[in-house]
Amino acid sequence: MKVNFDEKRLSEELELRRKIEKFYLPKQLVQAILKAGEIYTRSNETMVGIGFLDIARYTFLSQFLSPLENQRVLNGLYSAFNWVIGMHNGYLNKIEGDSLMFHYGGPIDPNIENADKVGLLRHIARELFYTCVELQRISELFNRVDRGFLGDISDRPTVEAITTAYDILGELREGYLSTSFNALFQIRIRVGASMGNALVGNFGPDGAKQWDVIGMPVIEAKRMESSAPIGGLRITDSFFQILEENGIAVEYHKRIKSEADGLGGVYKNIKFDELFRKTIVRLKDKNDLHLETYSVQINPSLPESIRNQSELLLRKGVEGADEIVGFIKYYRGNHFVIAQLEALFKRKDVRIRKASLYKLMAPKKYRKLLRKHNNDVTETGKLIESRLSLFGLLEIMGKLQDMIKQKVGTEFGGERELDSFDRWMGETQKVVQRRYSVNKNITVQASYFYNVLFPLFFSSIKASILERQQLEGLGAPENGL
Repeated sequence: MKVNFDEKRLSEELELRRKIEKFYLPKQLVQAILKAGEIYTRSNETMVGIGFLDIARYTFLSQFLSPLENQRVLNGLYSAFNWVIGMHNGYLNKIEGDSLMFHYGGPIDPNIENADKVGLLRHIARELFYTCVELQRISELFNRVDRGFLGDISDRPTVEAITTAYDILGELREGYLSTSFNALFQIRIRVGASMGNALVGNFGPDGAKQWDVIGMPVIEAKRMESSAPIGGLRITDSFFQILEENGIAVEYHKRIKSEADGLGGVYKNIKFDELFRKTIVRLKDKNDLHLETYSVQINPSLPESIRNQSELLLRKGVEGADEIVGFIKYYRGNHFVIAQLEALFKRKDVRIRKASLYKLMAPKKYRKLLRKHNNDVTETGKLIESRLSLFGLLEIMGKLQDMIKQKVGTEFGGERELDSFDRWMGETQKVVQRRYSVNKNITVQASYFYNVLFPLFFSSIKASILERQQLEGLGAPENGL
């Protein structure tokens, strides 16, 4: 029997449409719509958990790759990230370049159908938090090109995408440029998360609808990600309160200490308030808006990882020195990381001039200490060396920075009714002038801190590293870099 040409063409078109839908439409969304028996046309305001992830310094990696290799590495990473999100029944909302957004809750989350308000809150908080943790762990597995977890993945295309990415990264980690690549690049991500009520549903014009979430939790989660520590997680204060009230925070504290202990890492001694560190984030682009947040440590071997990478960087000249100084700047509030770096410096004979740094930051106290030891510079230096750790010096710097961050109130004392233009402007001018006089000294101190003290402090450390490289004849770049 001869098949009609139009029928064959229609059949082929329908098959292509099916392939397009399978290729581009999220499986979880399609399954939820099929289960409901209709397309969700209304938006719902409901409790959601939002996460954002960004790959730090991905542009550095991309310079080692061809465009096709770059695509395959990103596809492997995102396939692994999507697997983690899917394991917790989360929804991968969107991918933009080297960042992605995911969420929990709403009508397409299969685990909240019969949950009461308390159960809903606990479920979303737990799944969102541990997704963030495991996303960081996946990036560490990629750094080691660790294939051990691939056996847990049942989806064949996901395994193939990760394996392809591993093959490319493996060549970089083990090839002729391996020393430089391993020293200068580790895949590290920053993650931010928030919880709250948001509008969930379809947004966009006809023909370009997208299942999405809008509202303050989305804005807050993005802010958390953009200010998150590299290799860590930042969450809103309200999200932390939910974690603490439901015992998830305490549970995680026990877990990471146990993991660190098993690895022989220093995080086995991490305290609760060091694991969940309260931090005020200031958003300069939002009129210096202050946000109460919590920075969360994720990697149980982070201090050792930074130390090991820094040991490789000690041999990489100016670029290596800059990377190590960058670590010290970035992790200056983490005494575990700084202690590991200081131990490395001692082992490698990198001489940090602690007395000079102390004198730079606390000149009056230094002179007082000097007089106490009969102006003996050598003896005073030995005392400072023995009593002050590198972290102790960084704490002094932090206190100085906190002092200059304290801002004098800028309010006018309330709006006044305009009785006459000249009188109103005369009073306003007095208030503004008085405020300027008070703030002028603070502005000078801030300028000195950021333009003199801060750069000199870290330049001294950089010079100490370069000095050691020079003594050992190290730091020559490899061919090709």
